[in-house]
Amino acid sequence: MIYTFDYNEKMELGLILALLIGWGGGLLANYLADVLPHTRRLSQPACPHCGSQFSWADYFLFRACRACGRNRSLRTWLVQIFVTALSLYIWTSPPKNLGYALGMIVLLYFTMDFIIDAEHRLILHPTSIFGAALGLLAGWLRQGLSSTLIGGLVGFLVMFFFYILGVGFAKLRARKMRAQGLAADDEEALGAGDVILSTILGFFLGWPLTWFGLLLGILLGGAISVLLVIGLFVTRQYKEKAWMVFMPYGPYFLLSAFLLIYLPTWIKTVVPK
Repeated sequence: MIYTFDYNEKMELGLILALLIGWGGGLLANYLADVLPHTRRLSQPACPHCGSQFSWADYFLFRACRACGRNRSLRTWLVQIFVTALSLYIWTSPPKNLGYALGMIVLLYFTMDFIIDAEHRLILHPTSIFGAALGLLAGWLRQGLSSTLIGGLVGFLVMFFFYILGVGFAKLRARKMRAQGLAADDEEALGAGDVILSTILGFFLGWPLTWFGLLLGILLGGAISVLLVIGLFVTRQYKEKAWMVFMPYGPYFLLSAFLLIYLPTWIKTVVPK
């Protein structure tokens, strides 16, 4: 007698599989975010506090550093929970024309880039090359090749324009600081990495959704920064933690793209046809 699975059993097995894949995906996202900013390659992870290398078992079992005794960061656990939960969500509601597998790959790319840019203010070239290829594939499947290429072009041109303005503003600011006898810095409002990232996200979103994705990212950045400022003033930690307010724009653009790709019902309520 051949046993066949009924619908409920298939759903239960699918959810268990999605749960395991999500947990593994969280491990991968954490690992890449921990090693790539420091070594630019797949290497053995090290403690961010003392630099001692973790054994693979200690790292993937979330054990404290044997050298300095420091526990793993809260971010590690948040990423594990986030990716695992989203894996279950994507299994039941896969993004348009991507399916579960490609939807998970896109999610892991967004998560990894979000962490790296938020913690190190870096848009790495290897991840950008991978993201561009992934964005072209995902965009082609989601909205067709022409819309994908136009979206990437618009993303590039818009952010390149603001990048040039930022460079000019930084030079003007530095000139005024030198005139006042102050030490000038070369910090720019936007970096070249933001231009690259907006191009990649333009591939993912396609035209005309790219303009809304950029606008939403800017609005998210402004709103979250205001909330951070209020929180720091209320807790009287502004002087000590003012750096938190100057979070790069990359994570906000990634968050915007995530919302637009993975929450299509929400898109229909806010984006005019």
